[in-house]
Amino acid sequence: MNTEKSLLLFAAALAFASCTATKTNTYPGSINFIDNDPPITQSLFEDKSATISEENIQRILDGTYSLPEDLSVAFVRIALSQSLQRYYWSDEEYLKSQQQYLDLLSEKFKNSSRVKKTFSIPDLLISSAPSFTNIRESAVRTQSDIVVIYSINSDIYSQYKLFSKTDIKAFATTQLVILDVRTGLIPFTTIVTKDFQDKKTDAELNENEARNRIKSQAVLSTIEEIGLKLEAFLGK
Repeated sequence: MNTEKSLLLFAAALAFASCTATKTNTYPGSINFIDNDPPITQSLFEDKSATISEENIQRILDGTYSLPEDLSVAFVRIALSQSLQRYYWSDEEYLKSQQQYLDLLSEKFKNSSRVKKTFSIPDLLISSAPSFTNIRESAVRTQSDIVVIYSINSDIYSQYKLFSKTDIKAFATTQLVILDVRTGLIPFTTIVTKDFQDKKTDAELNENEARNRIKSQAVLSTIEEIGLKLEAFLGK
């Protein structure tokens, strides 16, 4: 009798334990979280260097957003230190190529019926070490709706002579960001890298002219691809 009583008590204890046990999820190298704990919906880490409050982070992530229908577009070029080391502002070919890139970018935006005006923000309004805050404030003074921030890096492949004695191969990377002036949000970013390979032409006086032309062609091909992405984005 005592044995039967003990078995009944043991079975009852097991049943009670199985009903009240809490399931936990265990992941290698992680802390165990209990399923019935409240979900974590905001950062639990204190970041004294943060420029956006936790409250505003939640509002941004949970909110809805759309660009204005009609757009005034400003352009800001961020020059990479690598480019500045190789060129001087008095370099005629360099200045011409930079204007050519800006003109093509502007043309890509003007292809959208939403874009009513495009212009470049003068360097005088941009600090030597520009930040998003500095660029946004400069755009406010020009009453821009969005700022297109872009940087271009191009060069000749160091092993281009492996292709042949006359072939030159270049690459270019264009990074582009759209900053909404009103909200400070960034609704569009892209990075495009392209190659271009060609030979020196008879009209070019030396190989340096050919190198510059081929690098420019690589850059222009990145802008062409960015134009396709912008067409899809602005068409939304």
